[in-house]
Amino acid sequence: MKAYIDTGKKDTRSGFGAGLDVLGATNPDVVALCADLTGSLKMDKFKANHPERFFQVGIAEANMMGIAAGLTIGGKIPFTGTFANFSTGRVYDQIRQSIAYSHKNVKICASHAGLTLGEDGATHQILEDIGLMKMLPGMTVINPCDFNQTKAATIAIADHHGPVYLRFGRPSVANFTPEDQNFEIGKALMLAQGTDVTLVATGHLVWEAIQAGLLLEKEGISAEVINIHTIKPLDQEAILKSIAKTGCIVTAEEHNYLGGLGESVSRVLAQNSPVPQEFVATQDTFGESGTPAQLMEKYGLNADAIARAARKVMGRK
Repeated sequence: MKAYIDTGKKDTRSGFGAGLDVLGATNPDVVALCADLTGSLKMDKFKANHPERFFQVGIAEANMMGIAAGLTIGGKIPFTGTFANFSTGRVYDQIRQSIAYSHKNVKICASHAGLTLGEDGATHQILEDIGLMKMLPGMTVINPCDFNQTKAATIAIADHHGPVYLRFGRPSVANFTPEDQNFEIGKALMLAQGTDVTLVATGHLVWEAIQAGLLLEKEGISAEVINIHTIKPLDQEAILKSIAKTGCIVTAEEHNYLGGLGESVSRVLAQNSPVPQEFVATQDTFGESGTPAQLMEKYGLNADAIARAARKVMGRK
């Protein structure tokens, strides 16, 4: 199995900030809105370099979504920034009516998603946001895996016409994808070829899936590892091509197993080629306060859990 090198741990929210800064210099139609979390969303450089295109709306997330929808009418490309819980749950009605139903060109950029928000606890650790967003007609849902990929995704979505939900996180994680990568919406990335089991992962769980593949390799198990950075539209072809070889699949995500990547994959399997599947995800529960590492261990969202799921699903073939 190919070895991937962690070039230095970075937080994916900083990847978003870096990408937004590039867009500020290259696309004059890009504007940014934030709900009193400029530092947390790493939007400082954009604000400093383009103050006339930055709007601080305060703790008024619903208003931020409405303003963003309105700005698109004048040809602007708004990027909204706040925590994932406030980007989706708090403003679902505004997103549904003013952005999704109206197919407005708004980029909903959400940091601090999942359990790895850490010590802030269950009230902020949203684990249902992917489900909320992917069920909205016309909404594109993207969950990149590291700093470099988040930066590339941020730049790419400015050229995509239509609403996008871009999900990223707070902790420093392995940065292993190419710095100069071309981000293609809806195109899964093959990270390792394998013949015994397919591991598809998204977001922070991609690096864990790579590590799981290395653990399995020591046992003589050949794992195919795929990075699903775009949950909607889902790359069905990549999934079906892989399971045609392996005959079983594990899905891994920092999200509730209800409504997330795993369920999207299940639909593809049910409609095309049913094979055994195991879910590495939270099991219909809220989170709690703790360090990211403690929480990922307790809730079974790490390389060891993925490897266990792979052994189990292989036994069901």
